Amino acid sequence: MTTRVLLRNAHIVSMDPATGVLPRGDILIEDDTIAAVGAHVEAAHAEILDLSGHIVAPGMVDTHRHTWQTQVRALCADWSMADYFYGIRLAVSPAYTAADVYLGNKLGALEALNAGVTTLLDFSHCNNTPDHSDAAVTGLRDSGIRAKFCYGFFESSPEAPPYFPGHASRIADFERIAKTYFGSGDGLVTLGVSLNELGIVPFSHTRAEIRAAREHGALIATHMDGLWAAPSVFEPLARAGLLGPDQVHIHCNALTDERWRILADSGVKVSISVETELNMGMGRPVFAKCDEFGVKPTLSCDVVSLNSGDLITQARMGLAFKRWADTEQLNLSGKDVEQVSTTALQALEWATINGAEACGLDDLVGSITVGKKADLIMAGGQGLAVHPVLDAPGTLIYQTKPSDIRHVMVAGRFVKRDGVLVGHDLPTLLAEADRSAEQILARVRAASRELPGTPGAAFDDVAEVMRANLRA
Repeated sequence: MTTRVLLRNAHIVSMDPATGVLPRGDILIEDDTIAAVGAHVEAAHAEILDLSGHIVAPGMVDTHRHTWQTQVRALCADWSMADYFYGIRLAVSPAYTAADVYLGNKLGALEALNAGVTTLLDFSHCNNTPDHSDAAVTGLRDSGIRAKFCYGFFESSPEAPPYFPGHASRIADFERIAKTYFGSGDGLVTLGVSLNELGIVPFSHTRAEIRAAREHGALIATHMDGLWAAPSVFEPLARAGLLGPDQVHIHCNALTDERWRILADSGVKVSISVETELNMGMGRPVFAKCDEFGVKPTLSCDVVSLNSGDLITQARMGLAFKRWADTEQLNLSGKDVEQVSTTALQALEWATINGAEACGLDDLVGSITVGKKADLIMAGGQGLAVHPVLDAPGTLIYQTKPSDIRHVMVAGRFVKRDGVLVGHDLPTLLAEADRSAEQILARVRAASRELPGTPGAAFDDVAEVMRANLRA
């Protein structure tokens, strides 16, 4: 029997050019699919939810999140990117058990849902053992979020005895995960790959990881040229003919213009982590380069070990940064700005339809379009900041907080209703997170690791390793 839900009297920000913004309209959902959108929709035998005073928009899409790090929230508040590498990647990651990864992914995905992020690219690089890999997938699935689980081929630390005796055994674990969880390819959580840091491993490993991903039709995510003193990792991929539209390149702050041209011509997607990049010294977020080379920007929360898990914050900060950067030279020449360069609606595109396209899911989500899945957010109710609504995209970007998002749907099912996550014992999960964090940091101390433990040379030694591996 078909389940029908009619969202009535909403202010609709559809992100579909054919529909645009409707100050007052209805959305009919049948099972998991949007069946009708319009100024007035009639539907017999439907549950009716009156959304007067609410904005309805597509669920947001986060194109890069290390979800497992939920328990070390704000640990990196005053850390640089080098500190993050030595502290999180080399000290904290080895201290995570499989149970910690499960909890981090589940609770982190719930945090995303609570903030209106209905789809995320989970850059999963704490798969220290097969049990960790299983736990990461299961945590996402148990949350109810839509996700790309991007299996990471990372070792927990070069200083820790590896579980996997060689790269071939790591590839075999990815194959096991693909077979065990992703045989049908039609669940909310679908398969991707996170490449090991390019240059940290021999380039033959990178080739093997890309080959394995493409054999399974998996989305490929990789950190790209976010370091300034290290050699570019873009060139080897380009020379080897390995670039393609099935890839999401993250950060890209240090890419040269010639590399941007190649990236754009290859159809590669770009993910911008505004808070991380500005706070950790990675350089300007690459909105201007995306404009220059015709690449659609997408947004990422990256690490809650530093910043928020709220994609609206990323859009707000990104829009503010871009407007400033676009007009800085005008100000410095003694002139005033007469018109902003980028609109709130464009920033909302970064967080919705652009992200969906980057994840290869734009036929399913990213806009309120008949035939797409009903992944929706509904902001309003008694939230002071969302009344009155004079400019709906502006209200979403500049005024809305996670607490203002009253309802969230994934595939036609309420995962948040009346301001409360559905079907989860949040107090218990939060208490578990507190205990998990204490135990993780105790293991770090027991291993005689300092945090962040960054050596004086910082990335100098890493850069030498990268040069050698990229020549191999």
